[in-house]
Amino acid sequence: MAETAGGGPDDGTAEVLDRPLADGVRRRVVQIVSDGFGGLTVVELPAQLRQYARFTPSRRAKFAGNAMAAALETDPLFRQRIGEKLREAQPELAGALDSGSPPPAADPLDVAAAAYVLRPTGWVKLVTAAGEEAQRADAERADEESRAELERLREELERAREQTRLDTERLRTDLDAARKEADSAHRKLRAALSDVKRGEAALRKAQGEMDSARAEAQAQVSAAESESRRLKARLGEAESALEATRRAAREGRSVEDMRVRLLLDTLLDATQGLRRELALPPVSVRPAETVDAVEPGRMTPKDIAARALSENDPAILDQLLDLPQAHLLVDGYNVTKTGYPQMPLEKQRLRLLGQLSQLAAQTGAEVTCVFDGAELVAPVLLAPPRGVRVLFSKPGVTADELIRQLVRAEPPGRPVIVASTDREVADGVAKAGARPIASAMLLKRLS
Repeated sequence: MAETAGGGPDDGTAEVLDRPLADGVRRRVVQIVSDGFGGLTVVELPAQLRQYARFTPSRRAKFAGNAMAAALETDPLFRQRIGEKLREAQPELAGALDSGSPPPAADPLDVAAAAYVLRPTGWVKLVTAAGEEAQRADAERADEESRAELERLREELERAREQTRLDTERLRTDLDAARKEADSAHRKLRAALSDVKRGEAALRKAQGEMDSARAEAQAQVSAAESESRRLKARLGEAESALEATRRAAREGRSVEDMRVRLLLDTLLDATQGLRRELALPPVSVRPAETVDAVEPGRMTPKDIAARALSENDPAILDQLLDLPQAHLLVDGYNVTKTGYPQMPLEKQRLRLLGQLSQLAAQTGAEVTCVFDGAELVAPVLLAPPRGVRVLFSKPGVTADELIRQLVRAEPPGRPVIVASTDREVADGVAKAGARPIASAMLLKRLS
């Protein structure tokens, strides 16, 4: 904001300020302009300041400070009008500046700001002196703050030293206590090791005694078994002799008939009990029915072969879904682009998911539909229908890879059916134990 010559040699405008205004002086100048701003009409204002005419003084100083300072520097007429407003607001200060003797008790910043606006003779000296005074005051204030900060830091250092000393003493005390506890623990450990060694010696001794007792008991058992076999042999001989004696004592054929009849009744009762236990149905097949032939009205092997299901027959899918705990995995876009590719992707998804929901309700099977999410720019707002799990692949992962991951996650032996026309997907899931089917078969079943 250096001012150039804009008037005669006697009115102070010929003087030039060779350095920027100090911050304090500049703020006071902007405040003077903002206060005098409101007393001017819109026509009296420079063009660049008219947009701030309706602002309050505080908002005007905040938002239009640079513009007002620039206008005051470059527009002598605007500066003259602001000077008139200043003379009306502070006539004593303006008169003292005109006489060349500013009031001693006045704030140097106010004196410098008024001199900058009014431009009396020697105003450059006043502005320069005020700037130097402001810098001196700032330096003194910074020096006082530095001394106060240094004193505070010294006090904090002293407190830290005292705290460190106390902590050191406490740590030494704790270390002594820990050492005593460690010595006590070592003594207890040595005593425990001695007890363990004594216990191990006693255990080895008891183990030896137990082994001796076990060997002795084994010998006694062997002797007892030998004696038992000898006694059983003698008992068998005695029973044979007794049976011979009984046979010799029997008389007449009636006794033999009675024994045979009793044995036959026993066998019949046992046979009937076995049939009841096994719940065997009555015999309904006769030997003649086991011979392979064509009966009147029956289908021949050629007729039966003609009834075999084709590769794309939807009945195959129904048979697979009837298996216990069946899980159907659907390659979503592969199926929709096979069946109705002309529809938008959103409608393709809605149509397929609605049909899969009906299929899940009819069969009771678990159904998971996988869509490729690599090209999604935002999350899909979709409420999955009842009975259908809907998954989108993560960025960098294709729907085919997600399907293979789902197949690998299933336990071996569970029926898993994958609907996709992609040969690579079909081959991959088949190696993992799943059953691939064509998308056309699923579309036929859904329709």
